[in-house]
Amino acid sequence: MRLNKRLLATPLLIALVTSNVQAHGLWTEQRRGNVEVIYGHGAEDDAFRAEKVSGAWAYDGLGRMIPVTVERLVDHARLKPLKTPATLAVALDNGPWSQTADKQWINQGLQQVPAAIASIHTWKYSLAIYQPGAHLPELKRIRLAIVPEADPLEIGPGKPLPVRVLLDGKPAAGVELIGDYRGEPDAVSATTDAEGRAKVMVRNAGLNIIAAQVTLDRP
Repeated sequence: MRLNKRLLATPLLIALVTSNVQAHGLWTEQRRGNVEVIYGHGAEDDAFRAEKVSGAWAYDGLGRMIPVTVERLVDHARLKPLKTPATLAVALDNGPWSQTADKQWINQGLQQVPAAIASIHTWKYSLAIYQPGAHLPELKRIRLAIVPEADPLEIGPGKPLPVRVLLDGKPAAGVELIGDYRGEPDAVSATTDAEGRAKVMVRNAGLNIIAAQVTLDRP
Protein backbone atom coordinates (compact mmCIF):
# COMPACT_ATOMS: atom_id res chain seq x y z
CA MET A 1 0.00 0.00 0.00
CA ARG A 2 1.22 3.49 -0.71
CA LEU A 3 0.25 6.81 0.71
CA ASN A 4 -0.14 9.65 -1.76
CA LYS A 5 -0.89 13.21 -1.02
CA ARG A 6 -1.10 16.46 -2.76
CA LEU A 7 -1.50 19.93 -1.31
CA LEU A 8 -3.00 23.10 -2.54
CA ALA A 9 -3.11 26.70 -1.52
CA THR A 10 -5.26 29.77 -2.31
CA PRO A 11 -4.79 33.25 -1.02
CA LEU A 12 -3.90 30.88 0.67
CA LEU A 13 -5.54 27.65 -0.08
CA ILE A 14 -3.48 24.65 0.77
CA ALA A 15 -4.82 21.24 0.01
CA LEU A 16 -3.54 17.78 0.01
CA VAL A 17 -4.31 15.66 -2.93
CA THR A 18 -3.69 12.12 -3.87
CA SER A 19 -1.54 10.25 -6.14
CA ASN A 20 -0.76 9.67 -9.71
CA VAL A 21 -3.96 7.67 -10.11
CA GLN A 22 -6.02 10.61 -11.31
CA ALA A 23 -3.96 13.58 -10.32
CA HIS A 24 -6.93 15.20 -8.66
CA GLY A 25 -6.68 17.77 -5.92
CA LEU A 26 -8.90 18.86 -3.05
CA TRP A 27 -9.73 22.43 -2.11
CA THR A 28 -12.62 24.63 -0.98
CA GLU A 29 -14.33 27.50 -2.78
CA GLN A 30 -17.16 29.91 -2.15
CA ARG A 31 -19.91 28.98 -4.60
CA ARG A 32 -23.49 30.25 -4.55
CA GLY A 33 -22.99 31.55 -1.03
CA ASN A 34 -21.73 28.21 0.26
CA VAL A 35 -18.35 26.70 1.06
CA GLU A 36 -18.06 23.84 -1.42
CA VAL A 37 -15.54 21.01 -1.29
CA ILE A 38 -13.94 20.79 -4.73
CA TYR A 39 -12.35 17.63 -6.14
CA GLY A 40 -10.66 18.31 -9.44
CA HIS A 41 -7.66 18.72 -11.68
CA GLY A 42 -6.75 22.14 -13.01
CA ALA A 43 -9.78 24.16 -14.09
CA GLU A 44 -12.05 21.11 -14.07
CA ASP A 45 -13.77 19.60 -11.06
CA ASP A 46 -15.65 16.34 -10.78
CA ALA A 47 -18.43 14.76 -8.79
CA PHE A 48 -17.35 12.57 -5.88
CA ARG A 49 -18.91 10.48 -3.14
CA ALA A 50 -19.49 12.82 -0.22
CA GLU A 51 -18.95 10.06 2.32
CA LYS A 52 -15.27 10.15 1.37
CA VAL A 53 -14.95 13.42 3.31
CA SER A 54 -13.52 12.09 6.58
CA GLY A 55 -13.29 15.34 8.54
CA ALA A 56 -13.53 19.12 8.48
CA TRP A 57 -12.15 21.71 10.90
CA ALA A 58 -12.69 25.48 11.07
CA TYR A 59 -10.80 28.06 13.13
CA ASP A 60 -11.08 31.75 13.94
CA GLY A 61 -8.27 34.29 13.58
CA LEU A 62 -6.71 33.22 16.89
CA GLY A 63 -6.67 29.56 15.95
CA ARG A 64 -9.67 28.64 18.12
CA MET A 65 -11.92 25.92 16.77
CA ILE A 66 -15.28 26.81 15.24
CA PRO A 67 -17.95 24.09 14.97
CA VAL A 68 -18.42 22.96 11.37
CA THR A 69 -20.77 20.42 9.86
CA VAL A 70 -20.43 18.53 6.59
CA GLU A 71 -23.49 18.51 4.36
CA ARG A 72 -23.19 15.40 2.20
CA LEU A 73 -24.91 15.98 -1.11
CA VAL A 74 -25.48 13.57 -4.00
CA ASP A 75 -22.28 14.39 -5.88
CA HIS A 76 -20.16 16.52 -3.54
CA ALA A 77 -19.94 17.93 -0.02
CA ARG A 78 -20.61 21.34 1.47
CA LEU A 79 -19.06 22.73 4.66
CA LYS A 80 -21.12 24.75 7.12
CA PRO A 81 -19.03 26.46 9.82
CA LEU A 82 -20.98 28.11 12.63
CA LYS A 83 -19.40 31.46 11.72
CA THR A 84 -17.03 32.78 9.08
CA PRO A 85 -13.66 31.02 9.56
CA ALA A 86 -10.17 32.44 9.21
CA THR A 87 -8.84 29.02 8.25
CA LEU A 88 -10.65 25.92 7.10
CA ALA A 89 -9.33 22.38 6.68
CA VAL A 90 -10.89 19.28 5.17
CA ALA A 91 -9.72 15.69 4.69
CA LEU A 92 -10.83 13.13 2.13
CA ASP A 93 -10.02 9.43 2.21
CA ASN A 94 -10.03 8.47 -1.46
CA GLY A 95 -9.68 4.80 -0.63
CA PRO A 96 -7.64 2.01 -2.18
CA TRP A 97 -6.92 1.98 -5.92
CA SER A 98 -5.72 -1.00 -7.92
CA GLN A 99 -4.18 -0.96 -11.38
CA THR A 100 -5.07 -3.65 -13.90
CA ALA A 101 -2.76 -5.10 -16.54
CA ASP A 102 -4.21 -2.70 -19.14
CA LYS A 103 -3.16 0.27 -16.95
CA GLN A 104 -6.66 1.11 -15.77
CA TRP A 105 -7.17 2.24 -12.16
CA ILE A 106 -10.13 0.91 -10.17
CA ASN A 107 -11.24 2.38 -6.83
CA GLN A 108 -11.01 -0.99 -5.05
CA GLY A 109 -8.42 -2.92 -3.07
CA LEU A 110 -6.39 -5.95 -4.09
CA GLN A 111 -8.96 -8.37 -2.66
CA GLN A 112 -11.55 -7.01 -5.08
CA VAL A 113 -9.11 -6.82 -8.02
CA PRO A 114 -7.03 -10.00 -7.67
CA ALA A 115 -5.29 -9.57 -11.04
CA ALA A 116 -4.05 -6.08 -10.18
CA ILE A 117 -0.41 -5.26 -10.88
CA ALA A 118 -0.19 -2.34 -8.41
CA SER A 119 -2.14 -0.94 -5.49
CA ILE A 120 -2.17 2.30 -3.52
CA HIS A 121 -4.31 4.06 -0.93
CA THR A 122 -4.77 7.78 -1.40
CA TRP A 123 -5.68 10.65 0.90
CA LYS A 124 -6.32 14.30 0.10
CA TYR A 125 -6.23 17.29 2.41
CA SER A 126 -7.01 20.96 2.05
CA LEU A 127 -6.08 23.91 4.24
CA ALA A 128 -7.57 27.25 3.22
CA ILE A 129 -6.66 30.64 4.67
CA TYR A 130 -9.42 33.21 4.30
CA GLN A 131 -8.47 36.09 6.60
CA PRO A 132 -5.26 38.16 6.85
CA GLY A 133 -3.24 37.68 10.00
CA ALA A 134 -4.84 34.31 10.73
CA HIS A 135 -3.08 32.30 13.42
CA LEU A 136 -2.63 28.75 12.23
CA PRO A 137 -3.60 26.06 14.75
CA GLU A 138 -1.72 22.81 15.20
CA LEU A 139 -2.15 20.78 12.04
CA LYS A 140 -2.11 17.27 13.53
CA ARG A 141 -5.05 16.19 11.38
CA ILE A 142 -3.33 17.37 8.19
CA ARG A 143 -0.56 14.85 7.59
CA LEU A 144 0.92 16.79 4.68
CA ALA A 145 0.69 20.56 4.90
CA ILE A 146 2.05 23.53 2.98
CA VAL A 147 2.52 26.09 5.72
CA PRO A 148 3.02 29.76 4.74
CA GLU A 149 5.88 31.53 6.51
CA ALA A 150 4.45 34.96 5.67
CA ASP A 151 0.86 36.17 5.57
CA PRO A 152 -0.31 34.89 2.16
CA LEU A 153 -3.08 37.49 1.96
CA GLU A 154 -0.56 40.31 2.22
CA ILE A 155 1.56 39.12 -0.71
CA GLY A 156 0.36 40.19 -4.12
CA PRO A 157 0.75 38.67 -7.58
CA GLY A 158 4.28 38.45 -8.91
CA LYS A 159 5.83 38.24 -5.44
CA PRO A 160 7.32 35.15 -3.77
CA LEU A 161 5.54 33.45 -0.88
CA PRO A 162 7.84 31.54 1.48
CA VAL A 163 6.33 28.22 2.54
CA ARG A 164 7.36 25.13 4.44
CA VAL A 165 6.10 21.64 3.66
CA LEU A 166 5.51 19.40 6.68
CA LEU A 167 4.86 15.67 6.60
CA ASP A 168 3.55 14.38 9.93
CA GLY A 169 4.79 17.62 11.47
CA LYS A 170 8.35 17.25 10.18
CA PRO A 171 10.06 19.13 7.30
CA ALA A 172 9.71 17.33 3.98
CA ALA A 173 12.70 17.76 1.66
CA GLY A 174 12.67 17.39 -2.11
CA VAL A 175 8.91 17.95 -2.50
CA GLU A 176 7.87 19.55 -5.78
CA LEU A 177 5.38 22.40 -5.54
CA ILE A 178 2.89 23.34 -8.23
CA GLY A 179 2.44 27.07 -7.85
CA ASP A 180 -0.79 27.42 -9.82
CA TYR A 181 -2.64 24.12 -9.63
CA ARG A 182 -5.78 25.61 -11.12
CA GLY A 183 -4.13 27.27 -14.13
CA GLU A 184 -1.09 25.05 -14.74
CA PRO A 185 -1.65 21.80 -12.83
CA ASP A 186 1.45 20.10 -14.20
CA ALA A 187 3.97 22.96 -13.93
CA VAL A 188 6.43 22.62 -11.03
CA SER A 189 7.34 26.02 -9.56
CA ALA A 190 9.78 25.08 -6.79
CA THR A 191 11.25 22.19 -4.80
CA THR A 192 11.66 22.18 -1.03
CA ASP A 193 15.15 22.25 0.49
CA ALA A 194 16.50 20.11 3.33
CA GLU A 195 14.38 22.07 5.83
CA GLY A 196 11.22 21.69 3.78
CA ARG A 197 11.30 25.32 2.66
CA ALA A 198 10.69 26.89 -0.74
CA LYS A 199 9.43 30.11 -2.32
CA VAL A 200 6.47 30.03 -4.66
CA MET A 201 5.49 32.94 -6.88
CA VAL A 202 1.95 34.18 -6.26
CA ARG A 203 0.18 34.03 -9.61
CA ASN A 204 -3.30 35.40 -9.05
CA ALA A 205 -4.99 38.30 -7.30
CA GLY A 206 -7.80 36.00 -6.18
CA LEU A 207 -7.72 32.26 -5.67
CA ASN A 208 -4.27 30.66 -5.62
CA ILE A 209 -3.86 26.93 -5.25
CA ILE A 210 -0.42 25.54 -4.44
CA ALA A 211 -0.10 21.78 -4.73
CA ALA A 212 2.35 19.14 -3.55
CA GLN A 213 2.41 15.38 -3.44
CA VAL A 214 4.27 12.80 -1.36
CA THR A 215 4.31 9.04 -1.83
CA LEU A 216 5.17 6.73 1.06
CA ASP A 217 5.85 3.02 0.71
CA ARG A 218 4.13 0.70 3.13
CA PRO A 219 6.53 -0.36 5.91
